[in-house]
Formats: sequence, C-alpha cells, structure tokens
Amino acid sequence: MKLEFVGPVSVLTNGDVSYPAILDGKPFKCSFSYEALQDLDPEGIEKNVLQLFKAHQLKLLSIAEQKILNGHAVDGAVHLFSHDLILD
Repeated sequence: MKLEFVGPVSVLTNGDVSYPAILDGKPFKCSFSYEALQDLDPEGIEKNVLQLFKAHQLKLLSIAEQKILNGHAVDGAVHLFSHDLILD
C-alpha cells in the first residue's frame, strides 16, 4: 500500500477540513471533523480551523494514515473524528 498526502488543505462547507491524498495511485479523501480540531485546542485560543489543522498537521495525518492501514477507509475516503484522537 502506497499512501501520499498531497494537499492542499481546504475547509469544507460543514466546517470540516479536507486534505487530499493518493492511495495506490488513486485519489483519496481525508477529512478531519471540526470537533476533532477543536479538541486539539482545549483552551480555545485558536479560532481559525485552518491554523488549527496546520498546527497539528503531522499528528493528524499520522492518525489518518493509521486508520487507513487498519482498514477504516470507506469508498476512497477516511474521516477523523474526536474519538480518533489520542491526546497526550
């Protein structure tokens, strides 16, 4: 399995964040719920969802990759929610 995160990051109409990837040579969609991004900033300091994503991009993409490797991709996409986060 070959996975490449290609971006760019964008905000969806529902407030979630999308980050395109290529999985085994085919387009693949990764999305991150607005709630999951908010959970990464419990103090509520950062209000801009794109800035939240960028501040935690490596962690988020790593979690997305693990979900894909664990077989949680559906119809060419993986979705990350609050319960997927492993907060330190």
